[in-house]
Amino acid sequence: MSLTRRTFTSLALGAPLLGQEKPPAPALTPEEQEGLATIRTFVRFVVAPTTVTDEDGRYVSDIQPHEFRLVDRGKEQKLRVDLAFQPLEIVVCIQANNTVEPVLDKIKQIGPLLENLVLGEKGQAAILAFDHRVRTMQDFTNDGALFKKALAKINAGSTTSAMNDAVVMAARMLRNRPADHRKVVLLIAETRDKGSEAKTRQALLDLQFGNIAVYSVNINRLVTSLLTKAQPPRPDPLPVGARHLPAGALATPETISQQTGIYNGNVVPLAVEILRQVKSIFVDNQLEVFTKFTGGTERSFLTYKDLERVIADIGQELHSQYLISYSPNNTEEGGFHPITVDVLRTGLKVRTRPGYWMAAIPQ
Repeated sequence: MSLTRRTFTSLALGAPLLGQEKPPAPALTPEEQEGLATIRTFVRFVVAPTTVTDEDGRYVSDIQPHEFRLVDRGKEQKLRVDLAFQPLEIVVCIQANNTVEPVLDKIKQIGPLLENLVLGEKGQAAILAFDHRVRTMQDFTNDGALFKKALAKINAGSTTSAMNDAVVMAARMLRNRPADHRKVVLLIAETRDKGSEAKTRQALLDLQFGNIAVYSVNINRLVTSLLTKAQPPRPDPLPVGARHLPAGALATPETISQQTGIYNGNVVPLAVEILRQVKSIFVDNQLEVFTKFTGGTERSFLTYKDLERVIADIGQELHSQYLISYSPNNTEEGGFHPITVDVLRTGLKVRTRPGYWMAAIPQ
């Protein structure tokens, strides 16, 4: 039996005989101290960034801690409430495929907005661009000059838009950032994924487990469809005389286009986009899923002034939030924990993350 093991046993189980003085414990070398058993207790804290607005949408900043009430899976919790002060860690994911080329120049001007309006004094941001690839244009920094250089290097790429893959990479990057910092993904993209290997469910789980909020700045697909440069025309697979036309109509490329809606072998892109927009009324888009289930919001823009206003509003919200933290009193209940936050005032709107996942911790 080693000296280290003997020492641990005597400390844990030994007791002096009656009437005898307990001998002093021998001094241990650093090597022997490393061999001693160490018992650690882990306490799970949940952080719920919470936004409070009045009926006119103005942020309310005078709520007192005792006015908040949080329920975790049906059980009220003991809270700690602070104004948002933890530094921000943001990954900006920018769609950079051929369809967003008409608005890409506007997006590439957001460097000063990020630096001044969103990050604050100690925040840092990274920039990703995605089409069929996901490229790291700039790792985490708060240097505005580096933001500008990274954004200037973004060019429109392929026809693919791997949004889910970009979100998964952003979540992995944020996983390695300081645990006491708030983590945000800012998505500047259209509302649909096109060509990702990752599924929406996988990306959402990565966000949930990483305590990451998603804010989106939506690019209008109808606008990009009208302004996007047409792809090189494909040859019509059927000869001119092989298509059925009304009696007396001349079989020319122009008349075939008028009758079939096919121009040089390509269906009119705007008509296709209108059909997709109608269908999307009944199907949740990826951006809505990401923002709704992480406590963020969706916004959209058409002009650069709109974009500037939207990013400024996101920055104001992030710096106006209350940070509610607590140690759950129901850790034995594994699975998804839905949470609700209420304020003991009338006429206010409260928004926070809908919940979190937790493995059961035996009592």
